[in-house]
Amino acid sequence: MPTKQKRWFGAEMTLISIIMFFVEFVRGAVLVSLLPIYGAKTLGLSPDVIGVAISAHYITDTLLKIAIGYLLDRFSMRLIVQVGLFISLIGVYLLQFADLPWMFIGAAAIYGIGMSPIWIVCLTKVTEGQRGTQMGFLYTIWFVGLGSGPIVCNILLDYSSSFTYTLLVSLSVLACLLSMFMSKQRAQKRERMPIREQLGVLRSRMSQMKLLLPGMILQTMGASMLVPILPAFAENRLGITGTQYSVLLTVGGACAAAGLIPMGKLSDKLGGRKWFLVFGFGFFAFALYMLAWGLPFWYCLLIAVALGLSYASVLPSWNALLAAYVPPKQEGLGWGILSTVEGVGVMIGPVAGGLLATWNGETTVVWFSAALFGLIGLFYLWFPFHALRAGGTATNK
Repeated sequence: MPTKQKRWFGAEMTLISIIMFFVEFVRGAVLVSLLPIYGAKTLGLSPDVIGVAISAHYITDTLLKIAIGYLLDRFSMRLIVQVGLFISLIGVYLLQFADLPWMFIGAAAIYGIGMSPIWIVCLTKVTEGQRGTQMGFLYTIWFVGLGSGPIVCNILLDYSSSFTYTLLVSLSVLACLLSMFMSKQRAQKRERMPIREQLGVLRSRMSQMKLLLPGMILQTMGASMLVPILPAFAENRLGITGTQYSVLLTVGGACAAAGLIPMGKLSDKLGGRKWFLVFGFGFFAFALYMLAWGLPFWYCLLIAVALGLSYASVLPSWNALLAAYVPPKQEGLGWGILSTVEGVGVMIGPVAGGLLATWNGETTVVWFSAALFGLIGLFYLWFPFHALRAGGTATNK
């Protein structure tokens, strides 16, 4: 175990974590700030068009997860990550020229192509003994990058859009350059299973977890519905300035990032996932419900804290639960398929959120998302976790 811990926090994972930070920084800036704010204020696009662009990003990202997971089991991790990051760099670069809706959507779709490899590489390197802790570490890196991107982008867009684009393109180039120092090894070194046998094992695992599939889709759908409408909701419903919006993002993101590793360790220590999911989704729903009332800024700060901590309680436990269904010898393909199932909700969510906002305003989207998370919390309260098996052993209580 000490050897595994040393390897996990060694040079290879440090490099991959840094690359992931830059990738998620740019992704957060593009999805949460650049597409909604630039699309609405500069291009004059409606929320439904912005929602389609964000969904286009997630569609290409999600549809490629299975293929990338399969390739990671057969080719060099460095090669797959480099190709993906280069394609994403092209997408980021094209966004500054996307002055027409179809170009706007197309650039977002191209940008989504290269997002899958780096995350799946991280998932394949997580060890079983400390999965909750290590997932907490990974999600901390991911969340700090994803959260700081829109905060910085919001500030820079007020002063210079050209400098903002230059920064995002430069960070994308830096991520590509850093990927050149990655290991050439494949995601796993064991003898490969025939594809027919791999698909048979995966079908068996998917059959075992079929009751979890609706929750996988609905929870990502509920979160992604908020992405295209958050800036407009903050301005129109909450009546807060861009700086105050950045403060809310900072507080919520900091609480989530600070809570991920402790929650992961606590999940490992207690050996159960159910109550982390039940209370996490339940408090998330309640916090969104309160936010929809348009409370004053200081109340919104408390709500941001609740949202961040709720998110931190859910993520490590949820991914540790999913890990029980990733077959050995095919980690890349397994995580690719599971990520694709989760991505179905992310593909649907932004379009649904944009359409709801166009039809009845941004507040309706927040109400709907809160209701979804409340139902998901009740679902996990009912769900028979004792029936779930991982290698013949119950994974939850």
